[in-house]
Amino acid sequence: MVGGGVVAARAAWHYPDPVPAYRALVDHVAFYPGKMDACVVGDERVRAQEGDFYGGWITDEIVGPFKGPPGTLSW
Repeated sequence: MVGGGVVAARAAWHYPDPVPAYRALVDHVAFYPGKMDACVVGDERVRAQEGDFYGGWITDEIVGPFKGPPGTLSW
């Protein structure tokens, strides 16, 4: 639940017991920006990575190509 009592179902995920190489992810939560009203980095509103599976946050500083649009599933 976020400000105003709004619930965004299945809008976040976490790894409660990651493999040792990703131990730093414990106690962190990631959000799907496409399921939120808005996600902001600094002063920039992020754009959601295309596709239902991906939780990538795209900003003007990130250069593609990006996986997710039609035709990119297998690369």
